Amino acid sequence: MHIILALLYLSLMVAPECSTLPTKGNSTRHMNSIINIAQITLIHIKKLRAKLPVAPHIEVTTPSIEGLTGISRDLGLLDNDLQSPVLELLSQIQTDVSSLEGRVRSFALTMDCPIQARPRLETSPASLYPDSYLYLMLTKVESYMENLVLNKDKLKVC
Repeated sequence: MHIILALLYLSLMVAPECSTLPTKGNSTRHMNSIINIAQITLIHIKKLRAKLPVAPHIEVTTPSIEGLTGISRDLGLLDNDLQSPVLELLSQIQTDVSSLEGRVRSFALTMDCPIQARPRLETSPASLYPDSYLYLMLTKVESYMENLVLNKDKLKVC
């Protein structure tokens, strides 16, 4: 009987990523992955801004970062806002945000956080003001990513 328990313990310790038990290492890895994607998105924004004409100064307010549930919701809304044919230049940014939202949603589910259904896609004013909307979305995503990186400790709570 002791041999069976020892083998079970050993199998859980040798391959923690294969077990269904959440481990601190997995949480840290998930959080680092989320922060890395946010930082990569900021790099993509910086590179895109360098190619565009000088942007007008735009003030945006970003939602406060409170935990995984809110982050998932906010990223879903940003992803929806970025899905417009006029924002073709932002396709990489949209891909980054969508990937980040998926990672956050997955991590939140492993942490047993309540997750809302993904927000519905709404009509955006992108077609009416494509140039302004492009700069607005760049600023919104950049501001949110900077805020997320600064508040990475909020990835530990629902």
